[in-house]
Amino acid sequence: MAKIRKAVFPVAGLGTRFLPATKASPKEMLPVVDKPLIQYAAEEAEAAGVLQLVFVTGRAKRSIEDHFDKAYELEMELEGAGKNKLLQIVQNILPSEVSCIYIRQAEALGLGHAVLCAKPAVGDEPFVVLLADDLIKGEDKGAVEQMTEMYERYGCSILCVEEVPREETNKYGIVETEPGPDGELRVTSIVEKPAPEDAPSNLAVVGRYLLTPRIFEKLEQTGRGAGGEIQLTDGISALLADEPVIAYPFRGKRYDCGSKLGYLEAQVEYGLEHDDLGGDFRAYLKSLVL
Repeated sequence: MAKIRKAVFPVAGLGTRFLPATKASPKEMLPVVDKPLIQYAAEEAEAAGVLQLVFVTGRAKRSIEDHFDKAYELEMELEGAGKNKLLQIVQNILPSEVSCIYIRQAEALGLGHAVLCAKPAVGDEPFVVLLADDLIKGEDKGAVEQMTEMYERYGCSILCVEEVPREETNKYGIVETEPGPDGELRVTSIVEKPAPEDAPSNLAVVGRYLLTPRIFEKLEQTGRGAGGEIQLTDGISALLADEPVIAYPFRGKRYDCGSKLGYLEAQVEYGLEHDDLGGDFRAYLKSLVL
């Protein structure tokens, strides 16, 4: 069975919910403590054995490329100043064996279109898709690593899911499932952003997908759906006719960093766990509530 060696990062979105912060800087570059969201997602993919990162970008996204590129001037300055710890941080943003590919999405035609743009780089291989504004902290290992282990067992597409309040189903792709032979959740239907009264369940797909290459064929045949965009949900729905798709409730916690509240929650919780400042930050927060 093919190993998962490629990850796709759709990063062409405008991030309008964070304006004016995202007017000139991508939402994926918003930091949580001292690392941008896109780096957390890249590290999660790397930990699962991914060797090639495919970024589907748009205008004003050059800072993402710069972040993962070598910064000669900065490294020379840090080395000259004897700031070796910071130098190592800058040099180790990506392991040497991991490479990056950047593909421009000329029009913002939806997540399905962004994934389809990655086809020339992915080829005929299974791959993962990570949405960086869903920051996921795995319990024992990252969500992508959990999903790749599931893939090694079942060899089919896998969707990362979690339960959401019924009144929020109109924000997500929602799946209907039935138990499989091993108790796994087999997807029987998937619908994009249904109204609460129409949702088949409250099990929402969140920002991690493991997909077989057949998804490209389905997306090529998919017309524009909700919002006039090519929806990945519609492609997955078509995929169900040909092969099983599993819904996987990941072990861990998701922070919706596409919302301001979720982003602030991530800042606080990651700040409390930070090696260098966690203790001082905890003391500061206690001082606010006493």
